[in-house]
Amino acid sequence: MLNRVILIGRLTRDPELRYTASGVAVTNFTLAIDRKYANQQGERETDFIRITVWRKLAETCANHLNKGRLVAIEGRLQTRSYETPEGQKRQVTDVIADEVRFLDWPKEGRGTGSDIGIGSAEQDFSDIGTEVDLGEDDLPF
Repeated sequence: MLNRVILIGRLTRDPELRYTASGVAVTNFTLAIDRKYANQQGERETDFIRITVWRKLAETCANHLNKGRLVAIEGRLQTRSYETPEGQKRQVTDVIADEVRFLDWPKEGRGTGSDIGIGSAEQDFSDIGTEVDLGEDDLPF
């Protein structure tokens, strides 16, 4: 069976870093991703996808990403259910990212060029490298 997701979009807000009771870092943010085709009114609709990142990669994302940054995410879909205090059942689908690629440079005054990097859940981030600055039109897909 296969459960892989690849997304490219912009953060809708700054990432939120928190820690579990056992001290594991977890970061959440939402990506805005424009749909390829326009609707009947000629407007392009946008999907908002919740992203969850764990451990060292979560800390790296929280420290180097902010609202508006362009990123590529690779991970898996995860669905969970819960019940509200009012007794309503809800279902939520998140993307659990195991790789995050920073596709643009930070805005002025928000870090240095060395912030651009690639991350995976198993990677040590002590030597974050730089990536080529790609615009949306330069992407091969």
